[in-house]
Amino acid sequence: MRQPNPIPTVDIIIELEDGGIVLVERGNLPYGWAIPGGFVDTGETLEECARREALEETGLRVELVCQMHAYSDPQRDPRFHTISVVFVAKAVGRPLAGDDAKNTGVFTKDSLPENMAFDHRKILEDYFNWKERGFEVFRLDR
Repeated sequence: MRQPNPIPTVDIIIELEDGGIVLVERGNLPYGWAIPGGFVDTGETLEECARREALEETGLRVELVCQMHAYSDPQRDPRFHTISVVFVAKAVGRPLAGDDAKNTGVFTKDSLPENMAFDHRKILEDYFNWKERGFEVFRLDR
């Protein structure tokens, strides 16, 4: 059966005080390390979803800083076509795996894990470029 429309999701790049970002090791297919996130529930805003998913998967209450970018490549999720709105958030504390996360870890640009799920390596490359160069990295005419 053909999927009628892309499914909305959010991903949350959670910055910790020490400069690291939180990733979760997925307990379900597709396996690998991922930016915390998930599917938007009916009746829920993107911001509400981001806060909920961050808390469910990492145990952290986040303060959303901004929407960074949207990712819509039909191949970004091997299961079906999703569109993800990526948020940047700040949090204090130690992440603890919950919900469908098997493990959590704190990483930097130079310590990202090899086995990353979805298009999350690309998203994090964009994030680190954005932190260095600003929103210029998202210009459509570049």
